Amino acid sequence: MTGISLGVDIVEVRRVGRLVKNPRFVDRVFSLREVAYCRDKKNAAQHFAVRFAAKEAVYKALGQPGVAHKDISVKNDPSGKPRVELSLRLKKFEGRLSLTLSHTAEYAVAVALFQGGADHRSQPRIAKK
Repeated sequence: MTGISLGVDIVEVRRVGRLVKNPRFVDRVFSLREVAYCRDKKNAAQHFAVRFAAKEAVYKALGQPGVAHKDISVKNDPSGKPRVELSLRLKKFEGRLSLTLSHTAEYAVAVALFQGGADHRSQPRIAKK
């Protein structure tokens, strides 16, 4: 039987919009590429919020301690579909993650699906940085 884990997160756009005014928060949570992408959008707060929700959803789907926000990055493929990029130490999980995002003016939601294989829960814990 294949181990499947689901992670979901919903955030208020207004709350994340306030948080991203703090450069320390932005630096701690988002990659430079994510910051550039979001700041280039008309409604930047919505894009920051949905990426924050994505990071939380991926963390929940992986179900492993020791994962930081910066270990998880979201980028869009040429068709616009969101893709998860993981840090080098987590790269082995990247191909087994699927992600979907949605947002309105008020809320952003993300769902991450991790197809871990039969033994994914028994794998060793992710090494800390």
